[in-house]
Parts: sequence; C-alpha cells; structure tokens
Amino acid sequence: MDKILEGLVSSSHPLPLKRMIVRKVVESAEHWLDEAQCEAMFDLTTRLILEGQDPFQRQVGHQVLEAYARYHRPEFETFFNKTFVLGLLQQGYHSLDRKDVAILDYIHNGLKLIMSCPSVLDLFSLLQVEVLRMVCERPEPQLCARLSDLLTDFVQCIPKGKLAVTFCQQLVRTIGHFQCVSTQERELREYVSQVTKVSNLLQNIWKAEPSTLLPSLQEVFASISSTDASFEPSVALASLVQHIPLQMITVLIRSLTTDPNVKDASMTQALCRMIDWLSWPLAQHVDTWVIALLKGLAAVQKFTILIDVTLLKIELVFNRLWFPLVRPGALAVLSHMLLSFQHSPEAFHLIVPHVVNLVHSLKSDGLPSSTAFLVQLAELIHCMMYHYSGFPDLYEPILEAVKDFPKPSEEKIKLILNQSAWTSQSNALASCLSRLSGKSETGKTGLINLGNTCYMNSVIQALFMATDFRRQVLSLNLNGRNSLMKKLQHLFAFLAHTQREAYAPRIFFEASRPPWFTPRSQQDCSEYLRFLLDRLHEEEKILRAQSSHKPSEGLGCSETLQKVANKVAIPAETPCTSDGEKTLIEKMFGGKLQTHICCLNCRSTSQKVEAFTDLSLAFCPTPSMENLSFQDPASLPNVQDDGLMQTGVPGPEEPVVYNPATAAFVYDSIVNEKIIGSLPDEFHCMENTSVPSESAKILLSKDVPQKPGGETTPSVTDLLNYFLAPEILTGDNQYYCEKCASLQNAEKTMQITEEPEYLILTLLRFSYDQKYHVRRKILDNVSLPLVLELPVKRTTSFSSLAESWSIDVDFSDINENLAKKLKPSGTEEAFCSKLVPYLLSSVVVHSGISSESGHYYSYARNITGTESSYQMCHLLEGESPISVTEQDLENKEMSKEWFLFNDSRVTFTSFQSVQKITSRFPKDTAYVLLYKKQNSTNEPSSNNPANGLWVSGDPPLQKELMDAITKDNKLYLQEQELNARARALQAASASCSFRPNGFDDNDPPGSCGPTGGGGGGGFNTVGRLVF
Repeated sequence: MDKILEGLVSSSHPLPLKRMIVRKVVESAEHWLDEAQCEAMFDLTTRLILEGQDPFQRQVGHQVLEAYARYHRPEFETFFNKTFVLGLLQQGYHSLDRKDVAILDYIHNGLKLIMSCPSVLDLFSLLQVEVLRMVCERPEPQLCARLSDLLTDFVQCIPKGKLAVTFCQQLVRTIGHFQCVSTQERELREYVSQVTKVSNLLQNIWKAEPSTLLPSLQEVFASISSTDASFEPSVALASLVQHIPLQMITVLIRSLTTDPNVKDASMTQALCRMIDWLSWPLAQHVDTWVIALLKGLAAVQKFTILIDVTLLKIELVFNRLWFPLVRPGALAVLSHMLLSFQHSPEAFHLIVPHVVNLVHSLKSDGLPSSTAFLVQLAELIHCMMYHYSGFPDLYEPILEAVKDFPKPSEEKIKLILNQSAWTSQSNALASCLSRLSGKSETGKTGLINLGNTCYMNSVIQALFMATDFRRQVLSLNLNGRNSLMKKLQHLFAFLAHTQREAYAPRIFFEASRPPWFTPRSQQDCSEYLRFLLDRLHEEEKILRAQSSHKPSEGLGCSETLQKVANKVAIPAETPCTSDGEKTLIEKMFGGKLQTHICCLNCRSTSQKVEAFTDLSLAFCPTPSMENLSFQDPASLPNVQDDGLMQTGVPGPEEPVVYNPATAAFVYDSIVNEKIIGSLPDEFHCMENTSVPSESAKILLSKDVPQKPGGETTPSVTDLLNYFLAPEILTGDNQYYCEKCASLQNAEKTMQITEEPEYLILTLLRFSYDQKYHVRRKILDNVSLPLVLELPVKRTTSFSSLAESWSIDVDFSDINENLAKKLKPSGTEEAFCSKLVPYLLSSVVVHSGISSESGHYYSYARNITGTESSYQMCHLLEGESPISVTEQDLENKEMSKEWFLFNDSRVTFTSFQSVQKITSRFPKDTAYVLLYKKQNSTNEPSSNNPANGLWVSGDPPLQKELMDAITKDNKLYLQEQELNARARALQAASASCSFRPNGFDDNDPPGSCGPTGGGGGGGFNTVGRLVF
C-alpha cells in the first residue's frame, strides 16, 4: 500500500483522480496490516509531511498518517518513540534543519495521536528538557510561536520547578531578541501575532506557577536596562506588560527605585525603552507602568533621571499622538511628563512647534475620537501655557488653533499642576524615610522663618495673595534697577513658581527691615507693613524723577534708594497727585480721608483731606468707662511724605493715660441694637451724626454674636463705625477757633472721600500700661465680616476748596487725652454716602499676649477685581454684612478657597476657622485685615494685557526672573536627590519619626511650643520668642 501511495503522489494523473485514490487508501487503514507494513506507511507519510514538494503531498501525508495511526495505535506508538523525536529535535530530518517549523508541527500532531498511550509520558519528560534547550538558542519569532502553540496544548511539556523559572527567564531573553525588518502590513501583522502567542504562553505559566513571575520581570528589567551598545532589546517585550497584575505595581516599583544595585544609567536606559514600548500596538497598561515608574522615581527624588529622560523622549511621545492605536497611552504619558516637569519650560517648548500641525490635522478628519482627544490635548496645553506664560511669540499660533475647545478654569489648572509636580508625589515606597520636602497639597510656597521674622512672613504672604497687587508687581519692567520693588518682584516670582516647599527671603528681609528693628527679635507686623509700603512708594517717586531727566550730578540711583529708608517717616507737605501720576502703592492701597471740625460756638468750620494707606481701628469703650481718657486713634494723623498717612496710633509705644482702677484694656461693644435702645443719647454711635441714618441702618450689625454671659462680640464694622463717628473736643482737647480767637468746644468728623483698591485695617490691640510699664494686649474677639461695606462720601460741597495739606488749625494742642463722647451733631450737612463693598482677602493673626513676643501667621485667599460669589442684590434687600457672612459660611465653595500661611507650612483651611480662631485659642487674635474692593462685573479689568496672553492670570515673567527660577529649581531638585540618597543609605538604622502636617483643636496654628504662640511661661520673655 505504501508503494501505491508513493507512486500515486508523484504521478502525473489529474488531481481529482489522485484525490479519489487517496480516499481509498485512507479507507483501507481499517484493514489489518503487519508491523512492517505499518512502519513503511508511517515512514512514507512522515516523509511526505516533512519533505513534500507541494501542498498536496503534505496534505496527503497528514490524512493518511492520522488514519493509520488511529487504527494501528500500538504500531504508531512504537514508531513515534523517544529516540525518533529526539533525533528530529537535535538533528532534523534528512535535508530538513532541526529548527524548521515543520518539525515542531509534526511533533505537535504526533503527540495528539498518541495522547492516550503510556509512552507519551516519556515524550513529555524529553520535551521538558528540549524546549528549554531550544529557547536558549534564541529561536526566531515564527519557531517560538509554534513552540508556544505546542506548549499551550501540552502543558505537560513545560519545565517544572526551578527549570520553569529558567525557562521563563530564557523565553524573556528570546523575546528581547525578536526583530521584524519588514515594513509590509501583512508581515507586521503576522509578527505581532507571533509575539502575542509567546507572551500568552508566559502569562499561562505565571498563572500556573506564580513563583516564576518576579524572576521573569527581573529578567525584563535586566534586558531593558542593559547599557551594552551592541544590543538593543526588542520592543516586543512590551507585549508582556499587559499580563503583569496591576496589583504588583507598588511592589515592583519599590523594588526598582530603592534597589541600591540599580545604577542611574541603567534606570535611565530602562525608562527610555519603556517609553519606546508605547509604539507597540496591542500592549495594554504600558502607559500605566511608565507613569508609575516616573512617579516612583519622583518619590525617591531621583530627579536627574527624570529630567534626562523627559528631555530625551518628550518629542518621541508627542509623535505617537499621530497614531490612533497608541494615542490614548501616549497622551497619558505625555500629560504626566509635561505636568510634572515644572521647574523649567524646556520640555514643553520642545513640543510647542509640533502642536499646531497635529491640531489642524485631527480637526480636519472630523472623527469623534479625534475631537475628544483634542479636548484633552487643549486642556493640557492650557495648563502648560498657564504655568509658563510670557512667550507670546510661541503661544499665539497655539491659542488660535485650540480656540474652539473648552479652556479649563484657573482653579482646575492650579489643581492639576499642584497634583502633578514631582515634589508633590507621595512617598509611599520608603516608609522609614523622612517626609519629602516638597510643596504642600495646596501648591503654595511657605516662607522660612529667619529668626523671629514671622512678622514679615505673614505680611508678605498677605500681600502676595492680594491678586491684583501681585500681578501689578510682577508686570513691572525693573531690569537694571536694584530697588526694593525689584526685590519684592523677585520674591513674588519665587513664591509663584519655585518648586521648594518654603523659600528663604534673606535678601528681601535685609533690604526691607526698618533701621530701628533689632535683628532676630519680634516686631510689630503692622509697623513693618507701613514702613514697607512707604519705602516702595518713595522709591517709585525717586525713580520717576530720575527717569524724567538725566542725573548728571548728585547721588547715583543706588545711593538715592539707600536713603529712602531714612526719609519715609519724615512728614512733608506735597500736593496730591492725579491718578495718572499715582505710584503703585497709591493705586492699590491709597485712599483719602476728610477731617471736618466745626466750632460749636460760632459754627465756623475747618477741613483738610489726607491720604492714607491703612486705618487703625480702636476698640469702643463701655459706658462704665465714659470718663476714662485714652489716646484717640482718629485724632493722630501720622502724615508721611507725599501725603501717605496711616491714621490712628502710630505704634504700641505711644503713652496712654490709663486708669489703674481698670483691670484690663477690655472694651465691650455698645452697638447691639437692644442695648442702644436703652442707653442715653450720648452713647448712640451712629444716630444723628453726619453719616446718614440710611447708612447707619446698613452698617449696624443687626445680629451681633453674643458671648455666653450676654455680652456682645464687636465686629470690624462696629470698630469702623466708631472710628468714623463724630467726637466732641472738650476740656484739654478744646479746639482753637481763629474766628473766636480762643479755645472752644468743637465737633470733629471724619469721612472717607476716596476708597482704596485694598483696604488695610489694623485693630489696635497693643497699649502701654504706664503704671506697670508693660505692653498689654486687648484679647477681645472681633467678628470678621466676609463682606464689609465702606461708607464713602460723594459730594461737591467742598469742591471749590483745593485739596491741600495745610489747615487752619494747629492740631499740636490736641495730641493727647481725646475722649470720644458720641453726642448728636450740632451741624447737619447734606451729602451722598455710597456704600462700597469689600471682600475679606487676608487676616494676619497675632498669637500671644504681648507685642514683644508671640507669633504671627496669616489666613488668605485669592480675590480678583470682580467676584461672582458676591452679589449686590443683598444691599438692595437691606441685608447686613453679618447676614451675608452667615450665608457664606454655609457656602463650601467659598470655604475651600482659604489658606493658612504659617511660616514654612501652608495648609488648606476655611472661613469658619478664621472666624473661630480666637474662640478656640484665646491668645490668637486678628490684627491686620486686608479687604479687596469689589468692582462691578461690567468694568474692564485693568490687569488683562492687550495681547490676551496672560494665560495664567499673572503676567509673564521677565527673562531674568525666569532664568533665575529655573536655575534654582534645578538646584533644588539636585539637593533633594542628594538628600534622598543619603537618607536611603541610613534608612536601615534610622528611626522613623513623622509629625502630621496639621493641628488639632488643642494646638493652635500659631503655636511655637508648649505655651502656644508665646503666650505663656510667666514673665520669661526669652521663652516666648519665636526662633
């Protein structure tokens, strides 16, 4: 029969005839044959299968072999023995090489035919050894795929135990050697299919024997981290990533990033090759693992690797966006790389030239998937342009290209950037290492305490959070000038863009410290704020004067600016400037206050208009203290050069006439509506004064918070009303009337005629006790309205009177012992008082019981010129500021806007915390307040640039500043990396110590030790100072 079949397949008979005869041969397999005939038939069919000249011969071989093996199984078992199979695998078959895929296919089919025979076990044992040998020889993808098919069907042939680990490792190495040189689609698809079969085999082995997984992955890393220039591992290794359980990310990344044996060069090479895997079409989770490794390296502060890899691969990742199959993963990696690379615009600017072409191409295809992708890409681009504003030539084409796509809000952009920075990555991998020194979750930068400099830090943070002022400072062109404003601009730029958790303002501190301030000792933050604003104001005037003409003679610029510090406190008579000539300080903080004095004898009047940058608000006295004389803050205008004045008490060191019978400087408010109704007329703060009764109704707090004992808690509105209330000048404070030519009783009123953009209010809490020669602090709680309505006089009654600093009365006679006796005004003047709304921007808190000790910290939030959360309709409905405050307290959207700046530490907080700070911690009291005027929404914003490229809201930085920040950020990352490496070496022996970044109800935010802000410890002043 074998001779007939051999002659048939080689004959020239028609193919249908051949097929009919082959069918007869297959049917004859049912008949009995002796062993020699069977062996001859198995020999012939094997030769046809392995060496057939055409597909017909190979097909005939398969059909006849299967038929005869089925009916003559013992004879086939004898033929298909261990020796025969081993010969095929090691020597091949006649002219056929042993690595030919046909041999594996033949063995695969032979195993199926003898699967039920006992001898198959011997073949399994043989193949367990042979398959290991084969993968060690690095077979080609096609042969490896056929081997995978065999082992998938016959898992008994897979090596076991330690050999299984070795087999998996060798198979990983084999995949690493795969290459496909063809560019034809058919060949590429076949190649991908072959690689997929091999990776699926590994997945099955990992599931069956989990002990093989970790060694296999170690082998993967060894391959991709190799620095051997002669070997480039195949991208086909990416096919293995989808089979690695995502639950192992933490363990594997920790193993990689903390292993001291892994050199930086190897890690860099491995990360670069993993990024190359993004081009593998069918691999899943490659982007997940790449991002996980990037985060892991950031967590252990290996920033050098991250910088090198990002700059090397960012363009390649961007180019992957052109291919729809790998676009989602490429976008995820690109987003993380760009958003985390926040110390320099270098990485972003590498892809900027390619953005427009990609956007135009994807917009033109009109596919829904392309549109959804462009929305995500536009959001990413807006985030980067926000962070690195100041390059209009680069960004204008991009803005035009993405103008049709939604732009994320500024709050969302900030959140994305804060969460993505390298320094914000949580270090869950190194539990025994000290906490990373990166920015807090708020994204804000703290200020390092340089030794009792919290008074400066709290003020600077409040000014920085004054959004409009910050933007104006950052937009100034101060190149070549060594002024204080230049240093403030430098400080603001670093607070906005540094990667450091906290910045050390040493240069600014030395430049801005008042000459009489002793270094490393606690000072009054209000006094510092006044000095700082005056310095900045005076410097700008000098620089303007110098720019108007060339200083051919006299002092140089630096010498002139150096002398400003000695000049700012000297009063001078200078005519008021117009709006166009105002300095930045005048525009932001400057207001005007009109003082009007009326002689009660002859009714003659005198008035003057004074400029101010802050208002000092004294506490209202109680009725029981009617005869107590104290220093009147409103009657001591501290006039500064060029009309800048801070009204009120100049400082805590001014003497006060103090009644020893009074135990403390505690003044209860008398503005509660019920109490007012039962008091004599002389204690009516707002009734029948020059302020209209309509305004009084709105300004008075209808629902003043009550203390447990029935006492009222005064609000800032009450203190402001008291400040503006008329006062009667009698006794030692009588007014010298030129018309009467004698001292006369007079009525003094003050009215605000021009409101500032930012209203600074100082609560006069510090007084000097002449009996005991100590400075005392008023610890009264003050309610802080979120919305404050400032009465501003709008009148032309005195328009004919030129605004001047000269007045017709000498105030030197009334510098002391002024008692405000709130009596009905004897003069009535018709004028229009407009209520200007202000929103609370920041609060500087003093913690302690003395101005010479304690601690300062501040609460603040960002407020721009218009605030959608503030609605003017409540004024029309007659609601009071207190009622608005209560509504806002319920508004979670507004509560989450607040930050607590406590030197180096910055945390999220809420307006409820601001309101309750004194009730929770009695020594912590609001001291300096900043309110932002709310303009109507239809007014154009003066901060928007003409070209519309203040993408971040803040103006672009000067190149000099950007370069300095970039340089410092790189230095910081290097410092962090070195520190992390040093800690890693000591981690084994170091003890773990962690203090949560926060405080509970028993630890005030101003606490500097067990005494809580320096308020305790008896008279040991040193123990209460802040270092």
